[in-house]
Amino acid sequence: MGKRSSPIDQQHWWMKLKEHRYIRHSLFVLLGVLLYASMVTNVIPETLSISPGTMADQDIRSPITVEDREETEQKRQEAAESVESVYTIETRYAQNRVDKINEIFLFTRQIIKSQNERLEEVTTTEEVISDEETEDEIVQDEEANVEPFTEEEIVDKLRELMSTRTSQELSDETLIALLTADEEQLEMSQQATTNTIYEIMDDRVRMDEVDEAREQAERRVGISFADQGLHDAMVELVRFGVTANYLYNQEATEEARQLAIDSVEPVIIREGQLLVAEGQLVTSEVYHQLSLAGLLDDHTNLFPYIGLAMLVLVMTAMVGYFLSDAKTSLRTNNTHLLMYVLIFSLTLVVMKVVSFTHLIDLAGISLIAPIAMGTMLMTVLLHPRVALFSSMILAITASIIFNNETANVVNYTHGMYVFFSGVGSTFFLSQSHRMARILQAGLFVAGLNALVIMAILMLRNAQFSLLEAGLSVAFAGAAGILAAILTIGLIPFFEAGFGILSTMKLIELSSPNHPLLRKILLEAPGTYHHSVIVANLAEAGCESVGANGLLARVGSYYHDLGKTRRPHFFIENQMKIDNPHDKISPQLSKTIITAHPYDGAAMLREHRMPKEIIDIAEQHHGTTLLKYFYHKAKQDSENGVTEEEFRYPGPRAQTKESAIVGIADSVEAAVRSMTKPTPEKIESLVSKIIADRLEDGQFNECDLTLKELNTVAKSICETLQGTFHSRIEYPEEVTEKNVDKEKVKKHG
Repeated sequence: MGKRSSPIDQQHWWMKLKEHRYIRHSLFVLLGVLLYASMVTNVIPETLSISPGTMADQDIRSPITVEDREETEQKRQEAAESVESVYTIETRYAQNRVDKINEIFLFTRQIIKSQNERLEEVTTTEEVISDEETEDEIVQDEEANVEPFTEEEIVDKLRELMSTRTSQELSDETLIALLTADEEQLEMSQQATTNTIYEIMDDRVRMDEVDEAREQAERRVGISFADQGLHDAMVELVRFGVTANYLYNQEATEEARQLAIDSVEPVIIREGQLLVAEGQLVTSEVYHQLSLAGLLDDHTNLFPYIGLAMLVLVMTAMVGYFLSDAKTSLRTNNTHLLMYVLIFSLTLVVMKVVSFTHLIDLAGISLIAPIAMGTMLMTVLLHPRVALFSSMILAITASIIFNNETANVVNYTHGMYVFFSGVGSTFFLSQSHRMARILQAGLFVAGLNALVIMAILMLRNAQFSLLEAGLSVAFAGAAGILAAILTIGLIPFFEAGFGILSTMKLIELSSPNHPLLRKILLEAPGTYHHSVIVANLAEAGCESVGANGLLARVGSYYHDLGKTRRPHFFIENQMKIDNPHDKISPQLSKTIITAHPYDGAAMLREHRMPKEIIDIAEQHHGTTLLKYFYHKAKQDSENGVTEEEFRYPGPRAQTKESAIVGIADSVEAAVRSMTKPTPEKIESLVSKIIADRLEDGQFNECDLTLKELNTVAKSICETLQGTFHSRIEYPEEVTEKNVDKEKVKKHG
């Protein structure tokens, strides 16, 4: 009989397609498009056809928070203008003016002193001249004679000493009066003048109050002089000395205005703020606010679309990274990824449809969305970790899809509600996927939903009636029950459509009432018993290395289904009959024995059994050698035979479960043939079988490691000790039994 074509070769193109990266990338793109499409209508800014002077036909609230910059700037300008100019008293001005007055008196004294000295010199010169002087000497004396300064000359000299401005301010009469006064008069004038200036400028003198202050100073000059000219000079001096000392401070004024500007809070239009109530007039100010809030159809705002695209990109990238990194079937299996996308899409559709219930004026009706259905399906059909991560993504999506009930872009109430609902259902179903467990999960989620909604209502500190609270709790509870019902109803469709072998399906297939298991029990009872023991060994071995123990158990139940075609050709079914292999050639025996994996796979396919079960039945022998018939054929044949003629066609085990079922199958058959199995013998036998298969390359196409093989061996040995404990007799026990028998004979 020729070598069978490997099912792996037959399905090679399909396996490549299932793992093709472009298909995987396309599925993630599809997921992103679906996410965007489900939320885009909820982020499109609402626009109104309205104009100033019309009446609002509804309450209009701002969908965003935005600053009214024009109003803010206007208020800041008003605040700056309301600040009065800052003036400060310059005390140094009084001292400066007094210093100038003192300087005038100082220069006056210097000129008077200079004039007096010149007069003395003139007097001395006149006395020296005598009658005896010659004509020449008289001429020389006339040339050397020093005349005293005239009035105009001393005034000019005094002006030269003073600054230009001071010189221009004072009249010649005032200077002459000072120059002609004696020292006592000058002293009294100086004191009176400076004191008056100090007194007047001790108070603040504004620019517009200078004339009034000078008149007041003029009146305060209370000294009477006989010389009216000196009195007039003092008046002119105090008028010259008094000036404005309360001046505008530009720096302080600007600082005060800046403080006033900074104290003005920006005019903010808050998200949810009522801009105009129904029936109110739309003023120009309201119209301006509507424009700022983006509620007018006069322009298109692309930011919401771009923002949603960025959010969807981040969410899709997170999903892609998680599914590519998590140790689940979605890491490489595009079929499972497609199922994930479909479940996610179905959940999005449910959310979108239920979101339109906001049009019904009924409190809490949108809480009836059975979003936990998605996480339940993912937990049962894929993996709890996938469902747990997806709960977060669904919560974010729901918070936007259900934003019709709030003025915000994100509805945090629904986001929290969906998150806890999804996480709770995942935790409850992660331990068991039985049908009853799903119904229990629905009740659990119903209670959890009700609790979460009550907590959120209280946290919001909003006023709500007992009726509103009761309706919200009722709808939230109904969502949990509805999610369980939909999950139970949809699971068979996904299992049939994608060939998914869920835990629930495995439990169903493990029922002894299944037609194929009853067929094995009735037609090949020895094989049935053998399969049950193999199932125990394989399940323990798989669970010890993190493989699917339940799949290994159920696969073990069906792995020898092909033996029902010719049950009597297998030793476990040969009860009180001769071995038919003794009457036929080794080649024919080989053909009959090696056919049973493929006969069983064909029967399983006829009954539309899951592919994983079929693979275990087809791969559990791999390409191992039928040693007994091979050696028998070598002895009988003169031309010699090759090992390839007496090997199973394969394929080798492709998964951990198939490989471990194959090990358990060989171990059970070998241990069953042992007369007195002991723990040491069993351990040695198990190690030898695994070593032989390893050397024969039977594990080359699966991902079992040497460490895992060692773990599997220990687990199988522990299980065998419990299974065959009644058949193990230790030397001490045998001796005691013989002694007891001898006693019975003697005392019988």
